Amino acid sequence: MTSMPRQHITQKKIAEHVQRLGELYPPIPLDSVDRTIKRPGLVAKKFGHVIDYLARVELEVDRNVLELLVLLPDADETNKTFYADVWQPQEIQHGLILDRLQQDLGRAPAKPHLDVSFPIRILGALAHLKPIQDIARLMYFLTGASTERQAVLAYNHINRGMQHLDETAISETIITPIKQQEPGHFAFYQMSATAMIQDKVLRPWQLFLTRVMREKSYHLVGTNQMKNFKADMGAVIVDLGLDRDLEGYAREVGRVENRLLWAHKQGMEFPPYILKALRESVDLYRERLERGLKLA
Repeated sequence: MTSMPRQHITQKKIAEHVQRLGELYPPIPLDSVDRTIKRPGLVAKKFGHVIDYLARVELEVDRNVLELLVLLPDADETNKTFYADVWQPQEIQHGLILDRLQQDLGRAPAKPHLDVSFPIRILGALAHLKPIQDIARLMYFLTGASTERQAVLAYNHINRGMQHLDETAISETIITPIKQQEPGHFAFYQMSATAMIQDKVLRPWQLFLTRVMREKSYHLVGTNQMKNFKADMGAVIVDLGLDRDLEGYAREVGRVENRLLWAHKQGMEFPPYILKALRESVDLYRERLERGLKLA
């Protein structure tokens, strides 16, 4: 049985997708949220850390925009519209709503990390060179696809958990509206990265360098290459039960870049560095737990 050829992705289709996202999904108003929580203690125990982590990550969107301004000084109108008029306004509302939820659960407010990293600044210094900016663009699209896929999976798991706890207000007025917006973000990144590969925007040496940089710099959403954040992400993975099948999770998260960057590696289901990052986060979290038990 032969597979159907993939549809050619044009810049017009990407621009139309961005326009639809803005029209279909305006930022979620804070006053649309039903703040009823039936068992706040139980919700906090089961999902408090996950909500805290996601609130911080969503609120870091302002730093993400600063990074994009550094990395993509010549971004086209479609990209500018996406990250300035669609993605940022939607994501910041996600963060504000989740942060209010965790405070309703008796937890401390989120503390987003808003400093642009030194490696980003270094790469940004070279971004005015078109070959480097093309690499930076593909890296940005791949990171976005990976990040949004992680978000989609997390919100799906949280939603099922809230429904199981009969926390209908949280499920219906917070998690469901948020998770409805994330797949559109993922589609934008996937389409944009695919278009770059199908149009052969990058030369072989640029693709090689992208693979090397991706392997060396890959990190899970919100970890920012910081050890404490990696352990925090490990807690999220464990709390959501994703540690029971890390390879399956890596397959879901890495599907786009496996297809686009590593198609020449026959039989590889996902880039190994994704599974490595997942295992590292879980191991750091378990080490933290062991240290805590020893101190106790």
